[in-house]
Amino acid sequence: MLIKKGNERLNEHNNIIANKQSMKKELKEDFWEYFVEANRDYISNAWENDQNSAKAIDGLKKKKGTLRNRIEELNKSIQAKEKETTSVQPAIDNINSELANFGFTGFRIVPSERQKNFYQIKREDGTLVENTLSEGEETFITFLYFMQMCGGAIKLDKVSSKKILIIDDPICSLDSNMLFIVSSIIKELIKEIKEDRSDVEQLFVLTHNVYFHKETSFIDGRTKELNDVHYWMLRKIHNITQIIPYEKINPIKSSYEMLWNEIREDHGSYIGIRNAMRRILENYFSMLGENWGDTLINKFDVLEEKMMCRSLLYWVNDGSHSISDDFYVDDNPDMICQYKEVFQKMFIQMGHEAHYNMMMKINS
Repeated sequence: MLIKKGNERLNEHNNIIANKQSMKKELKEDFWEYFVEANRDYISNAWENDQNSAKAIDGLKKKKGTLRNRIEELNKSIQAKEKETTSVQPAIDNINSELANFGFTGFRIVPSERQKNFYQIKREDGTLVENTLSEGEETFITFLYFMQMCGGAIKLDKVSSKKILIIDDPICSLDSNMLFIVSSIIKELIKEIKEDRSDVEQLFVLTHNVYFHKETSFIDGRTKELNDVHYWMLRKIHNITQIIPYEKINPIKSSYEMLWNEIREDHGSYIGIRNAMRRILENYFSMLGENWGDTLINKFDVLEEKMMCRSLLYWVNDGSHSISDDFYVDDNPDMICQYKEVFQKMFIQMGHEAHYNMMMKINS
């Protein structure tokens, strides 16, 4: 019995060996059938997800094609609009308006009769100016044209491009009146850049004129620093130019501000403080059209304060017009402090405390 069973198992084994390829194929089919049945739900979900993904991809491809066609349509529309905006007529109208506003009435800008989108400069009688413009007129009209170019371009595909502008000393050959006009135009451009109403992303203004720098860099009289405004100074030493960065601090100060700086920082120079006080009182109150001598004294109600005010005026005038010999005269530091207090009260009594606080950098 055992031998019979052993022979049967031996025959089965021999049969498997003899049919190895067919048995291997059958085993593989049985395995995958079992695997599919065991994971039918997972495979079904994966298949469904794959079908959904394929549909989503097809939808995105169609949407991509639609958007691409839309982009082409918009580009064509932009090109058509740019062709309309490349006319020089708006620039001609703007320049003529500015020339008239600023008192240049002897000539005008007109479209060129020979070339499209070019212009000419004509006198009132219709003749071309040719070489009869003064250097200042040439500089100013060139500046106005350059400012018009800030909002456009020569090439059609560059009309709406972002720009970086460099304005190099535009007030050369201009008189003092034009200096303020050019400054105001540049300040208006700066305002448009800050408010994101301009195609200009960055502006560099170069100048060697201190007054032009002061007018252009003036903010509002109180704000001293802006995060998006930086200053540099170029100095040439032994034929080598050095660029000195000042970050957000304006290196150019007015003489009036430097007088206040003398009082504010107080380096112990009594003569300097006297002179600074006198010049501040003279310049500020004289500018307001006030008799700053007797008027200041009469603003004080208390007799002692009147005397102190009069003493201060005598002191600053004496110290500013003559030099005290330190061998014989010794200024008392406590007296300096008292005079500074009276100096502050002068502005308070005259109703200009805000100006005093601003110049002394006091947060009111």
